Amino acid sequence: MIPVIRKQNMPPGTIFSLLLALTIHQTLTADVPPTAVAPETSSPPASPATPGPPERGSYNVTNATDVVCLLARMGLQLNISFISSSHGKTVQEVLNLHPNLVKVSGSCDPDSATLILTEDNITLTFSFSLNSTSNKYHLSGLELSAALPDMAKRLVFRNTTLNYMVGSLGHSYMCQKEKTLSVTQDFSLNTFQLQVQPFGVNGDFGAAEECDLDEDDILIPIIVGAALAVLVLIVILAYLIGRNRSHAGYQTI
Repeated sequence: MIPVIRKQNMPPGTIFSLLLALTIHQTLTADVPPTAVAPETSSPPASPATPGPPERGSYNVTNATDVVCLLARMGLQLNISFISSSHGKTVQEVLNLHPNLVKVSGSCDPDSATLILTEDNITLTFSFSLNSTSNKYHLSGLELSAALPDMAKRLVFRNTTLNYMVGSLGHSYMCQKEKTLSVTQDFSLNTFQLQVQPFGVNGDFGAAEECDLDEDDILIPIIVGAALAVLVLIVILAYLIGRNRSHAGYQTI
């Protein structure tokens, strides 16, 4: 006899449960490709924000008898390059000196004077020299000693062969414009609204001798005004010459 297979009816809920279980099983047992991991890249350190123009400060040095022998008013901005201790790359820091935080010291001698400004871990020293023969002085040296947070150790930048801020004895040197003083390959100093007198001080600043930048600002309006005056004169002369020629063309009958 041929066996008869009887088909049993399954409830619809049971079929749905079996299909759901099969789908979940296939999903869990399917080969999942490994997630790609992006290679780590070292991003360069963010450059520090450049500060605005520094505040102008007044700095005086007195001699042994407590008489003012050096006067200076200026805003100062430091440009320093060094190797970072954290990532080993060259970074550039631009720092302003804050007059309300600066401690002032210095000394005055007949042919030399120093101005020392200290703020936190920064010390900036100006050295002035006087030529007694020509009665001319100049900034002969600048030194910066700094210990910034990203420096491995304290660094010193020094140059004693400078020739900036040249003035006459008894007069002050003035430069209102921003001026950059190159000191070393890794250090330069920006000055703003500068007026200094390291010798021959008599209570206050003497007559100011202005820098080339300030003199250029005075000369430009003079040159422009002179050029306009010449142009007006040429126009007037051309008009007069043309008028005379037109009158000479008429003949009396």
